[in-house]
Amino acid sequence: MKLKRRDFVKTIPVAALGTAYACNSPWSAEEDTASVQKAKSFSVANPDKDNLNAHDHVHCDQFGIDYEGNPIADNLTGTGSDTGLKEHNPENPHKMTLTQEEQDILNGSKGEVMAKVLKTIVMHGELFGAERLAECGGAPHSSLYTGGPWVAPVLEMFEEIADAGLKAFAPYTVNPMALDLYTVGQDPVKRAMELESFPLQGRLIQVHTRLGARPLNNWSCACYLPEIGNTAEPGTAVTWAESSAVNYGNSVLGVRVNRMATGMEMLCAIAGKVPEFGVLTDEGRKAKWHIEVKLSKEPHWGALGGAVGTKVVEQIPYITGIDQWIGMKDGKPDKVAMGKLKAFGSATASSGAVGLYHVENVTPEAIDHKDDLMADDYQTYVIDDAEYKRVRDSFQNLWKDPNGDPTAVYIGCPHNTYTEMVTWSENLTKALKASGKEKFAIPVVMAQPVVVRDKLLDQHPIMYRDMVRAGANFVNICTPAYQGLKGMADIERGVTNSNKGRFYTRLRLYDDENLVNIAMTGKVPY
Repeated sequence: MKLKRRDFVKTIPVAALGTAYACNSPWSAEEDTASVQKAKSFSVANPDKDNLNAHDHVHCDQFGIDYEGNPIADNLTGTGSDTGLKEHNPENPHKMTLTQEEQDILNGSKGEVMAKVLKTIVMHGELFGAERLAECGGAPHSSLYTGGPWVAPVLEMFEEIADAGLKAFAPYTVNPMALDLYTVGQDPVKRAMELESFPLQGRLIQVHTRLGARPLNNWSCACYLPEIGNTAEPGTAVTWAESSAVNYGNSVLGVRVNRMATGMEMLCAIAGKVPEFGVLTDEGRKAKWHIEVKLSKEPHWGALGGAVGTKVVEQIPYITGIDQWIGMKDGKPDKVAMGKLKAFGSATASSGAVGLYHVENVTPEAIDHKDDLMADDYQTYVIDDAEYKRVRDSFQNLWKDPNGDPTAVYIGCPHNTYTEMVTWSENLTKALKASGKEKFAIPVVMAQPVVVRDKLLDQHPIMYRDMVRAGANFVNICTPAYQGLKGMADIERGVTNSNKGRFYTRLRLYDDENLVNIAMTGKVPY
């Protein structure tokens, strides 16, 4: 019997990170089957639904369905590429080729725990048809960042790894937490939501500390920002998990990393090895879509990314017609362009499941290998003014009180760059001065790494002071996870510049100019 990859994947993902890790004995088909069944029951047994922080999340790029529940990709893998093994034969399963050193590790040369770590990585790679393991470079980035009750089994696994004295191969970064008790958490109702939803947050921070994570002021979904500096040379295989970081890393930096389930990136970080399949291969980085952008003016970059992601899902797009709005310096996107590509890519990764895109005359592979990036059977999608308007008009108002006034402005998902922080602060303080008011009509929540906030304070202390006095909160949170707290949608009607934030939550998307006006007036333009 053969199983198509989509059907097979449905039976095993939890095993790859859960009970598969716990198997100690030599492999056998019977053992692996038992592992799958045990992992499935262990991972989903009797969840305490009242404590789920994702209660108010409205969508997820991993569902592979639209808002009505219809499938949008029968072969969605969630890895950021549709290349690789297409079907599995349980009677003759795919096996990757290991080096003698790797085989020795599986046999216990570096201890029982490391053997389990590597075994899990190998199982994951064989699931997707990997031929071998690649050595990791750069530094890891983890998306294990929320300490909800459901994460307890994963924490137990990594605590066992830490107890064995193992660490990541390099100091690593982590996604921002969904709570900030010193800013948005000053509201006692929201503070209670944060603490009740994440009772294991301290334990999560502790295990990351033991495994070699960098300090909390470096925790950010945008680990590649220069103030944090988690980058690598083009072509380097890295172990990252965070859809927007993976997307930016592959596309703009030229590193090689598949989208991975939370926790798998940390197992690869412990071993220093990652399975080579998907976008780690030259073939897996070829574009199956040509996106022709024919717009009369510069778009909202998140909205444009949403159109692309919804169309291609996880297939790789090659985009033409947008380089006219992307500034370049020394052959790379400049500081302003960095924010545009971050917004665009994160939306392709959330509205779809894109792990890599190419932009003509902008991204490194499109510059160096333009003639070799298109697959033979690529399709074309044209985004003109009419199509762009159709996409924008499709964004729904999901506020529980659709006619209510906004309660807060959320800027920065993914986290703001320093350049974005300066631009937003300048525009908001100038508008405030012009209005003759002392405070914004509603709070403005600016999300960024602590090191970027500190840079703004250092370089522009008066402007920073004026923002805080006016009612701005400079926070180091994951906005979608914070907005997803149970009960948040009952008390918040947020607006945002982030199409990723809009897609995951009930936030409403507006252009930058409109957001400044909303902050001044507390009213949305209907």
